[in-house]
Amino acid sequence: MKIVAADVIVSSPDRNFVTLKITTADGITGLGDGTLNGRELSVASYLRDHVVPLLIGRDAHRIEDAWQFLYRSAYWRRGPVTMAAIAAVDVALWDIKAKAAGMPLYQLLGGASRTGIMAYGHASGRDLPELFDSIRAHLDQGYRSIRVQTSVPGINAVYGVAAQPSTDGKRYDYEPAQRTPLPAEEDWDTRAYLRHLPGVFEAVRAEFGPELPLLHDGHHRMTPIQAAKLGKALEPYDLFWLEDCTPAENQEALRLVRQHTTTPLAIGEIFNTVWDYQTLIREQLIDYVRSAVTHTGGITAMRKLLDFAAQYQIKSGIHGPTDISPVGMAAALHLDLAIHNFGIQEYMRHGALTNEVFRQSFTFADGYLHPGEQPGIGVELDEDAAARFPYQPAYLPFNRLKDGTVHDW
Repeated sequence: MKIVAADVIVSSPDRNFVTLKITTADGITGLGDGTLNGRELSVASYLRDHVVPLLIGRDAHRIEDAWQFLYRSAYWRRGPVTMAAIAAVDVALWDIKAKAAGMPLYQLLGGASRTGIMAYGHASGRDLPELFDSIRAHLDQGYRSIRVQTSVPGINAVYGVAAQPSTDGKRYDYEPAQRTPLPAEEDWDTRAYLRHLPGVFEAVRAEFGPELPLLHDGHHRMTPIQAAKLGKALEPYDLFWLEDCTPAENQEALRLVRQHTTTPLAIGEIFNTVWDYQTLIREQLIDYVRSAVTHTGGITAMRKLLDFAAQYQIKSGIHGPTDISPVGMAAALHLDLAIHNFGIQEYMRHGALTNEVFRQSFTFADGYLHPGEQPGIGVELDEDAAARFPYQPAYLPFNRLKDGTVHDW
């Protein structure tokens, strides 16, 4: 199972993706996702210029050894670029191993722990009627758990609201990274947000009842005491989780939040290694791990991270918007199906062009995802289709406060 080729493919159907394709001497290929939203070419270069030369001639079956070699031999460890590159290699090697075994990947991870993977969708609106329409549309699509994001009076553009204006005049249901030469500037006012949001959830509960699981993403915009205030204010509305309520690089900050609210907390979509979680997990300061397989070193690293979390009854909530390619999404689903401490899976549907480039075997029905029974991860890349969609510069927006200070977006 010697590796004879490794190709980095950058394509932009609907949005930019970085895909690694590894080929063995006996013709088995594996795919890995190395997409880093807004910084895609940095990972492509890291893979092409520094990692691919190290893969040729290696044994594709030695996944753990390859992971440790790529992590430790570079000396400069961690970081989103390095860990996305390692993830691309790791997932591609697991894809190869499962294809060689003639099994879907989840079988090599211990087999299924459940029959389906509960998913949540993204509903949003500029006002309550538009938000209610979005929730109903997601329920009609089969979702049984809903993330709720809404515009805030006095703020021009708020993360997660698809219908709000963008700098290039397009509606971004699938991807907030706008195809512009420079990042779009948005505004923010935390006090206005804190005043508005509890009333939104009161209205949603009154309209849709107590049973529907509701989630909300704070997107790192609050201080710890502001996050604690919001978590407490939302307690009557029984959220499934409050996500990224405060920047958690300062892990100890979550102690203050935890002291003041029983609203479940999800953290970690911008984290890259287990080291980012040590305090959060050991002190049980969160309830859900939000990292992406694509950004956290692949299946090998995520399995270890989630096994660590399981010791503290902390569950998974793997990051899965459309800046995770179908390759990364499929890898997450195999892991979701196998682990015991699964919580919920974020799922945004990719656009038609993306589905043309990435042929997928995973399915979504009645609120549940399943990776399918195809050997490997169950995704094949149409390279001819990928070649029709060259890379386009695109950036996520950024925030400024009313006085011009740059704030967390």
